[in-house]
Amino acid sequence: MRNIVFIAPPAAGKGTQAAILKDKFNIAHISTGDLLREEVKKGTKLGNELSEQMKSGKLISDEIVTELLKKRLLENDTNNGYILDGYPRNISQAETLDTLLSDINKPIDYVIYLDIDSETAMKRACGRLQCNNCGKIYNKYFDESKPKSENMCDECNITLTHRADDNEDSFKVRFETFMESTKPLIDFYKSRNLLYTVDSSISKEYTSEQINKVLNK
Repeated sequence: MRNIVFIAPPAAGKGTQAAILKDKFNIAHISTGDLLREEVKKGTKLGNELSEQMKSGKLISDEIVTELLKKRLLENDTNNGYILDGYPRNISQAETLDTLLSDINKPIDYVIYLDIDSETAMKRACGRLQCNNCGKIYNKYFDESKPKSENMCDECNITLTHRADDNEDSFKVRFETFMESTKPLIDFYKSRNLLYTVDSSISKEYTSEQINKVLNK
């Protein structure tokens, strides 16, 4: 069984790797953020409550997240394995998750930590440029991803855009906050012999290759 938890700092490529594994092994990719948004979209009583909480910036309680997660993990497509993306974020959630997974007999097999240095992660996040016409993504810091003409889309020949919140100062705060808050979680899974660290700073192909080695041990 391949029941996987991904832990990764910003810009480590977690979403990319989760998508690769989902297709490769036919396992469910579960994002707690997606679960919350889906419940809101359904317009259920809980969804309406969540909508109000999210609009006001309130944190969603662990009880609600656990309820939605349990419901999702009981769906048939998780019987072949799952990838948890964005949960758990702290020790309390990890302990709750352990109990939940024990109850439904779908324990974690691998916790994969995507390791990346802050400088590389910052360049990936803050160098991102996008064409608003065709959607193509570029990065001004990496030669293989740079547009042929500075700040212009290769396909559409229009000016590329840069998200205002993708700036170095805000990214450094996000990265450092993640590292500080996640250290106990990494130690938690390391003590249970579930943690595998993979270098995600080189390329998505290299990262994928290393993850496959872990999963085939």
